[in-house]
Amino acid sequence: MSDLTGKVALVTGGGRGIGAAIARRLAEDGAAIALTYVKGADQAHEVARRIEEDGGKALVVQADLTEPDAAAAAVEQTARELGRIDILVNNAGFLTYGPLAEVSATELDRVLAVDVRSVFLTVQAATRHMGDGGRIISIGSCFNGRVPGANFVLQAMAKSALIGLTKGLARELGPLRITATVVDPGPIDTDMNPADGETAGFQRSLTALGRYGEAEDIAAAVAYLAGPGGRYVTGTALAVDGGYTT
Repeated sequence: MSDLTGKVALVTGGGRGIGAAIARRLAEDGAAIALTYVKGADQAHEVARRIEEDGGKALVVQADLTEPDAAAAAVEQTARELGRIDILVNNAGFLTYGPLAEVSATELDRVLAVDVRSVFLTVQAATRHMGDGGRIISIGSCFNGRVPGANFVLQAMAKSALIGLTKGLARELGPLRITATVVDPGPIDTDMNPADGETAGFQRSLTALGRYGEAEDIAAAVAYLAGPGGRYVTGTALAVDGGYTT
C-alpha cells in the first residue's frame, strides 16, 4: 500500500465502477476523498459511507461535467471543505461507440466535453491548489494503444487526447514538482462493460491473459502513481490491460 496519510484526493466520476474503486483504495491508503457524480446520488453516498465507516473522510460533490463551470466549482468546493488538493484523478468519462457515419454533432460535443474539456478545466483549477509533490492521473483507454476494429473512432479520439494533454502538463508542471500520468485500462468488469456482456468473449480474446480485469486493478495502479513510488513517473501512460496492447 502507498502511504497517502494527510493527502487530499479528488476523484471525478467516483460514485461507481472504476472511480468508486479508486476512491476506496486511496482512502484505504490514508487520503481524504472528494468524489464527484452526475447521476446516481445513492451510489456515490454509499461509497462515501463505506469510506467513513472504515475511518476515512469523504466529500460527495454533484457535478455535471458537460457544463463548462462544473469542473472548477467541484475543485473549489473540494479545496474549501478539505483544505487543498494533492491528488487529482480524472476518471469521469462517457462511453460510446458506433459507425462514424452515425455520430451526431451533439454526441461528439458531449464526449469531448466530458472526456477532454472537463479534464483540462479540472486540471487548470486544481493546480491552483496543488503544491510540491502533486499528482494528476487521468484514466484513458486501451484504445490509446490498439483500436481492434470499426465503430470506436470517437472513443479512441477522445481518450488519445489525454496523452497529448498529459505530455504537455508534465513539461509545464514539472518545475512545480507536479507529475502528470495516464492509466489505460483494458477490459474491466464494471456495470458499463460487464464480463458477461455480449461482446465480452471478443474482448477477452484480445488480451494476453484471456480475461477481464477488475476495477481494483486500476485502483492499485492509481495508488502507486499517487504515492511515493510514482514520484519520478510523469508524462507517460501505464497500460493496465492484461496484454491487450501487446
